Amino acid sequence: MNGTEMGVRRFGAVNWLGLATLARREILRFSVVWTQTLLAPLVTAGLFLMIFTIAVGSRRGEVMGVPFLEFLAPGILMMTVIQNSFANTSSSLVISKVQGNIVDTLMPPLSALEMLLGYLAGGVARGLVVALAILAGIVLVLGHGVVNPGWLLLFVLLGGTMLGVLGVIAGIIAGKFDQMAAITNFIVTPLAFLSGTFYSVEALPKGLAQVTHMNPIFYLIDGARYGVIGVSDSAPGFGIVVVGGTTAALCFVAWAMLKSGYRLKS
Repeated sequence: MNGTEMGVRRFGAVNWLGLATLARREILRFSVVWTQTLLAPLVTAGLFLMIFTIAVGSRRGEVMGVPFLEFLAPGILMMTVIQNSFANTSSSLVISKVQGNIVDTLMPPLSALEMLLGYLAGGVARGLVVALAILAGIVLVLGHGVVNPGWLLLFVLLGGTMLGVLGVIAGIIAGKFDQMAAITNFIVTPLAFLSGTFYSVEALPKGLAQVTHMNPIFYLIDGARYGVIGVSDSAPGFGIVVVGGTTAALCFVAWAMLKSGYRLKS
């Protein structure tokens, strides 16, 4: 009866073994091909910083009271985290659907919440590893430590979770790789680039600044900046509320999709 007896699962309210197995599988997915999933994003982040150093350098002047590269680096860090968290969960689901082995995840006695948490474990872990590696490079290159490490860790975890859940939703909706590419290119990438990564919202016209404040990824970028260099466009506490609320809403949508089997069981 798929692990149940009269509506009660014989292994308890939570299938800890199944959840741990799925989480381990998702972490192994990116760790065994680390040159693609971990090294490549680090190289990309390094290229961003190098290009801006060469093209702009000290000529840009200070932004929000700090040198431009110090302002830029935390945004690059968070942008890389969220892109990798999204890619990990979305690619896992799309590959399983295309190859036809999604049944291997649906058949075990896992609840919708356990499946969601298992997929998120891989996305958040990948984002955290990438964040630690980039942060080490930032400290070495810029020559100073992290001002608010607790805030930085909190925003990195929230960012990995929020985009990891969004990746689950996108992976469920997409039926093939070109659909997944469209979601990435036309939704995720614009939201990431138009979120204050490369500029301060204070420099924008009033209308554009208001639109930017409606983008939850802006608060992730801004929160990471506050964590690393101690300056931000908005209050970090308010950013936690916005990101937390957005993440909770996305989690509910993803849970409902997994529970119903939407585009997974047919």
